[in-house]
Amino acid sequence: MFENLSDKLDRAFKVLKGQGTITEINVAETMKEIRKALLDADVNYKTAKAFTDDVRQKALGQNVLTAVSPGQLLTKIMNDELAELMGGTTAELTFPATPTIILIAGLNGAGKTTFTGKLAHYLKTQKNKKPLLIADDIYRPAAIDQLEVLGGQIGIPVYSNRESKDPIAIAREGIALAKQNGNNVVIIDTAGRLAIDEAMMREIEQVKDAVKPHEILFVVDSMTGQDAVNTAKVFNDRLDFTGVVLTKLDGDTRGGAALSIKSVVNKPIKFIGTGEKMEALDVFHPDRMASRILGMGDVVSLVERAQQQFDEKEAAELQKKIRKNKFDFNDFYSQIQQIKKMGNMKDLMGMIPGVGKMMKDVEVSDDAFKAIEAIIQSMTPFEKENPDSINQSRRNRIAKGSGTDMTEVNRLIKQFDDMRKVMKQMSNPAAMASMMRRMPKM
Repeated sequence: MFENLSDKLDRAFKVLKGQGTITEINVAETMKEIRKALLDADVNYKTAKAFTDDVRQKALGQNVLTAVSPGQLLTKIMNDELAELMGGTTAELTFPATPTIILIAGLNGAGKTTFTGKLAHYLKTQKNKKPLLIADDIYRPAAIDQLEVLGGQIGIPVYSNRESKDPIAIAREGIALAKQNGNNVVIIDTAGRLAIDEAMMREIEQVKDAVKPHEILFVVDSMTGQDAVNTAKVFNDRLDFTGVVLTKLDGDTRGGAALSIKSVVNKPIKFIGTGEKMEALDVFHPDRMASRILGMGDVVSLVERAQQQFDEKEAAELQKKIRKNKFDFNDFYSQIQQIKKMGNMKDLMGMIPGVGKMMKDVEVSDDAFKAIEAIIQSMTPFEKENPDSINQSRRNRIAKGSGTDMTEVNRLIKQFDDMRKVMKQMSNPAAMASMMRRMPKM
């Protein structure tokens, strides 16, 4: 995400590379490039101009420390200002009542129904809530079916009334059912509507007035850039929503919507969609996103994603196995499945400082583990539990069974052996201490 913008900002900072001091001239040159990069990213012109004026003023008002180059100082100022531009602080959902009512609004095709499912899954697994979904889109064919399928996948009930053509009545019936069944959150998936369709806009205003939601989330496709911002403004004037959800951010290389929307509508971005899976939903953290745009990674989000997938009890058992050198292909396969649940591989790599820039021209397929999985699945239960037993004839059979060649099988087994040695070493405190002592000399 934001790949084009990151590249252009990186080039802009090169104007200051090797400069001993910050001057009006070299800052003006850099700001010109940064403004151009922001406009190319489809950022609102007034937002881009105000942003670069602020950065320029702050850069010229700072003394360059001996240990900090002008480029580094400007990166720090840019990081702070980008975070501020996108909202400054993380805006979490609030749960002031039982049930808390969340109304979902937006254009056709923005991904509202998918987001509704993702949000319910997030609230159930991360916030320990008991949601009920209400299928309130009475216009789109199969909208109710789609929500019911998603609800079934994540184990969350869906209220629908296929006979009714009254979205207000459906919403009220669903809320009454939630109170009866003890659901503490209700998420209402409404029909997509155009801002210029007065009848449809009046309808959602009526739904809002009838159910009095505690949160109104406006869902928008981030790839529509400036159009997304303009639409958000019109919807906000009518609904006064509490937050924005940017979907399809994993495919947005420019980032215009994320950078402009807060300054134009003065409402926070609360969530971002980063893929198609139900787990591919992140709370929006402006400071972390600023770091990622500037190529500095986002280790905190990476660790949080890992914590969501890795079970503590399982990790303790795994640690015991590593200490006893019993880590096998079953464990390795299990770890791969957990990593896959964390999200898109290229996106994950982009969270590691410095790796994002190195990976910018590298295509990392979501099927990156396919060959490895096929090789492991072609092993017998005995071979998976006893990796040292895999001799040449077994390797031949595994290669044929997995549809790979001998080179791939040999490479995987070699990498697995190397990994086991490192893991064994790291689990030994004495060996670890010795390695740390050697580090400065290496």
